[in-house]
Amino acid sequence: MISTQRIIYCINPTCNIPINPEENTVCASCQTPLVHRYLWAASSLSAKVPPGTKVANRYEVIRHQVWLDTLPGLLPDVPEELPKAVIPYLRLYQERLHLPQVYGFARDVEGDTGDILLLENVPIDETGHIYPSIAEAWEQATAVRQVYWLWQILQLWTPLSEWGLTGSLLVQDNLRVQGWSVRLLELVETFDETSLQDLGQCWQAWVASAKTSVAKQLQNIVQQMCETQVELDAIATQLNNLLLASAAELPLSLKVAGSTDPGLVMPQNEDTCYPNGFSDLDDRLVPYLSIVCDGIGGHEGGEVASRLAVESVKLQLRVLLAEVAAQNQLVSPELLQEQLEASLRVANNVISARNNEQKRQGRERMAATIVMAVQVPQQIETISGWQSNNSHELYLANVGDSRAYWITPNYCQLLTIDDDVAAREVRFAKSLYRKALLRPDATALTQALGTRDSESLRLRIQRFIVEEDGILLICSDGLSDRNLVEQSWQDYAKPVFAGEVTVEDAVRNWINLANEKNGRDNISVVLTYCRVSPEYVAPVTPTPPVEILEPEIEEPEEQEELQAQEEEPTSFTESSQALLDLHLDLDIPEEPVTTSTTPEIPPTLIEKPRLRKPLLMLGGVLALLGGTSLGLFAWWQINPQSFEQVCRQFPSKVQQVCPRGKF
Repeated sequence: MISTQRIIYCINPTCNIPINPEENTVCASCQTPLVHRYLWAASSLSAKVPPGTKVANRYEVIRHQVWLDTLPGLLPDVPEELPKAVIPYLRLYQERLHLPQVYGFARDVEGDTGDILLLENVPIDETGHIYPSIAEAWEQATAVRQVYWLWQILQLWTPLSEWGLTGSLLVQDNLRVQGWSVRLLELVETFDETSLQDLGQCWQAWVASAKTSVAKQLQNIVQQMCETQVELDAIATQLNNLLLASAAELPLSLKVAGSTDPGLVMPQNEDTCYPNGFSDLDDRLVPYLSIVCDGIGGHEGGEVASRLAVESVKLQLRVLLAEVAAQNQLVSPELLQEQLEASLRVANNVISARNNEQKRQGRERMAATIVMAVQVPQQIETISGWQSNNSHELYLANVGDSRAYWITPNYCQLLTIDDDVAAREVRFAKSLYRKALLRPDATALTQALGTRDSESLRLRIQRFIVEEDGILLICSDGLSDRNLVEQSWQDYAKPVFAGEVTVEDAVRNWINLANEKNGRDNISVVLTYCRVSPEYVAPVTPTPPVEILEPEIEEPEEQEELQAQEEEPTSFTESSQALLDLHLDLDIPEEPVTTSTTPEIPPTLIEKPRLRKPLLMLGGVLALLGGTSLGLFAWWQINPQSFEQVCRQFPSKVQQVCPRGKF
C-alpha cells in the first residue's frame, strides 16, 4: 500500500491523540518524545518494495531498505522459534557498537509469504539517511582515522570468523562509518573460506589513496596480508603501533569534572564518583581516571561498597599508570586490558571480603556497579619522528548498569552494555531484545562487584583512540534511565563545545535534568572533555561545584538476585563508617609526585586473582597480575616499613584481602 502522509504514533499508552506527523519530535497531545526508529530491511525481498509503501500497516519505507516503524510502542512480530539466521546477531551482542541487532520481522509483504528480517542499531542517522561507506568517506578522513577504521575492522575479524561471517567485512558497501566508528549494515554469511589475504585485497584500493603520512606503512601491512601467511597478531601489532604513532601527532587536552546528588526521593546517597567536585582536582590521577559506582545493599551497605570500589581502583591505577610511564616501549592493549580487568577483580574481592566478614548472605550482601574510564598516556615516537608523551588511548570498563557515552557536536554514542536480564537473554540467544524488555525482571542486574568471588565476573575492557573533540560522559542510572541522555544530549553538550558552559556547570546541568525527569534515584555524573583540535576555547568562569552522591540499584542475577534495600540517611551510619574504615585504615599516604605528567606510586595493599599470561612489567603492575601474595610482596618491595607496620597492626585484615597469602 502506498501511503500519502507519513505519520508516527506516540509511545505513551495513555495518550488520547497518539497520531503525529512524522516530522514532529514530541507528541502534540501529551508532549512525550516521539521515537523515530529507523530499521534496515535485510532481505532480498525488501529491495522490491518501493519507497512510500506502508508495509504490514506499520512500517513506512523511507528509501531503499530503510524503514520507519510508525508504531514503535508495540512489540514487532517475532516467531515462536527464532530462525537460525538470527542467532549470530544475538550471540554477538557484545559487539553492538559495531554490529546491528535483530528488531523483528515483517510478514506477508506484498503478498509474498516470506518474512523480511528487520535490524535496529544500524548506521542510519536521526533523519533516516544511511551513514557513508568507508569508500565514500576515506579521502576526507584524517590519517589517524583511516588507520583507526582498519584497526576496528581487524578487531572484528576474530568474533565474526567464529560464526563464518567474515564476508561481512569484505563487502565494501556494508561497511559504514559514523565519525570514528565502523558500523555494519548487516551480517553476511560466508560460504567460501576467507582469509587475511582476502581482507588485504579488500583494503588495497583504500590504502592506495591513504594520507601520505601513513600510506607507506599501510601499504607494507597490506602487502604482507596479501602475499604471505602472516599471523593475525603480527598484523594487529603493526597496525596498533601505526595507529598510536599517528594519534600521538595530535595535541590532547583533558578537562574532567564530576559530582553526585541523592535525588529527590532517596534519603541516602549510595553512589560514589571520582573525581568529586573540586576536592579531587589536586590528585595526580586527574584527569586520566574517571569512575562512577552505584551502591547496592540498602541500609549500611551500598554506600560502603561503592566507596570501597572507587578507593580500591584508585590505589591500583596509581601503580599502573606510574609503571606505564616508566616503560621505554609501548605496552600492548592486551596487557593493559588484563591489568584493568585485574583491578576490577581486586575491587570485587575487597567488597566480597567485607560481606564475608559481616556474614552477609544473598540480598543482604552489599555490592556496587562500576563504569570506569582510563586515559593511558604512553610515551611514543610519532610518525613524524618526534617524541610524544601521549598515545591517546582510552580504556573503558563497566559492570552493572552504569553507562558511558561518547558525545560530539554531531552524535551521541552509547559505549557500554548493561549487565541486566534483558541483555543476558539476548546474549544467550533466548530472546530478541525488544521482547526481553517486556519481562518483569528485564532491568534486574546480572552482575555487580562484591556479590560473589571475582572468578564469576564476566569482564570486557574496551579500548578507544581519542582522535576527535568529544565529551566522555559516564553516569549512574539516575541519569541514563528512560534514555534521558539520548534524548537530551544536544541541549546539554553543544554549549560545552561552543565554550558557553564549563565542564563543571555542564555536570550540574545534567544532574538538574535528571532530578527533573528521573529524580527518584541517586545521580552521579562525570564528564571528561577531550580536545585534539589545536585551538583552545577559553573557559567560562565555573559556578560552585555540586556535591557527589550515589544512585541505587536493584537486580536479580542468573542464580542469585541482587536487589537494593531501603536507602540510608545522607551521612554514613556508625556501622557503615566502621565497614569503610576496615578498608581505609589500610591506605598509605600518597607521596608527592615528582613530574607533572606521571602519577605517583602509592603502595597498593589490594590483591588480585591470578591472570593467565606471564607479565613483562615490574613493580606495581606485577602486583596487579600476580596472585594476592605476589601483590603484597610487591607492596613490601615498594615500602617495606609501611607494609610491616600494617601487617603488625592489622594482621586479620591483610589475611582477608589475601586469604592465600603466607605472610
